[in-house]
Amino acid sequence: MIYFDNNATTQIDPEVADGMEPWIREQYGNPSAGYRFGKKARAAIGEAREKVAALIDADPEEIIFTSGGTESNNTAITSAIRIWPDRKNLISSSVEHSAIYEPLSFYDSTGYSRRLNRVQSDGKPDLDEWRTLLAENSAAFCSMIWANNETGVISPIVEAAEIANEAGVYFHSDAVQAVGKIPVSVNAAPIHSLAISAHKFHGPKGVGALYVNRHTRFKPLLFGGGQENEKRSGTENVPGIVGMGIAAQLALSRLADAKKMASLRDDFETKVIAAVEGIEVNGHRTDRLPNTTNLYFPGVDGEGLLILLDEAGLCCSPGSACSTGSVQPSRILKAMGCSAARARSSVRFSLSHSSTQAEVDAAVELIQTAVGKLRITMPSGGGVKINTGS
Repeated sequence: MIYFDNNATTQIDPEVADGMEPWIREQYGNPSAGYRFGKKARAAIGEAREKVAALIDADPEEIIFTSGGTESNNTAITSAIRIWPDRKNLISSSVEHSAIYEPLSFYDSTGYSRRLNRVQSDGKPDLDEWRTLLAENSAAFCSMIWANNETGVISPIVEAAEIANEAGVYFHSDAVQAVGKIPVSVNAAPIHSLAISAHKFHGPKGVGALYVNRHTRFKPLLFGGGQENEKRSGTENVPGIVGMGIAAQLALSRLADAKKMASLRDDFETKVIAAVEGIEVNGHRTDRLPNTTNLYFPGVDGEGLLILLDEAGLCCSPGSACSTGSVQPSRILKAMGCSAARARSSVRFSLSHSSTQAEVDAAVELIQTAVGKLRITMPSGGGVKINTGS
């Protein structure tokens, strides 16, 4: 199997799995307990908190462990709404992950007004419009995704956060796809909160974190036992948190390899474009994650292509893993101005630090073969030829 869907999830690192095992088998004490068995678990959580904080240049006290990016995003939204109940505008970019888009849609139906900041054709947000939306000074919350999960396009977070700060609006970023792939510093801009998910950088599923600036007012989403310094109640997932800490430490050490990953991604992209005539890249060509490419295959049904590639042993995705099974064209690509037909004919490929040149070369051949089969079965061959030359 060739796995090129690392924006959906990543393979857990062996070092992470090994580090988690004692906390599953032997060290199962409740971290809230007062005896030594529980205190060991609490100390392990503290160590993991330091490692996660280091990955985003934060203080450990600013890290709240959660069940993942979705909970972190929802918590940030709910907190801001509770703190500023008289402000009825909720602002985000139009290319947010569903973990931001859907909660804001819900609140839009309950008396709030969701305002979407448009993006350009390359997926980059329109900062002039962002400034206009925030100038009304009636927003309780604004959010801009750090790096898009479908296209990999990186947003101008520093500028967006500074504009929000000038307007006096709570600024949040869904950094789930960015953290662990590119340098992320919460001190680079006036960021109030930020969402992270461990399984996007070779950690376990079901655990994540919410960064909340220590000077920011905060209202918890979950109440109960007062865990996480009374910011997120519920017995902590100790094995998952330990694993996230190890994964964060490894990710920080691997950030220097981003150029190598980008070079491999570019080689893959170049070879696919050369092998299959008519392919185009969706999104900004340079301001994007080093592992991600979103390709448009004219005359090809994206879902059909995924099926053939899956049968051949290549894993990729039509877009967000959270929309798997949806027959609707990508909301993200449509927000960038792509037609429904182009969105349905686009596929995302996302590599990891463990991807190899041999996998890239094999994947190109599999894609060429699969696209050729699909275009032959379409009327007039789909109108686009396959490059068969060497």
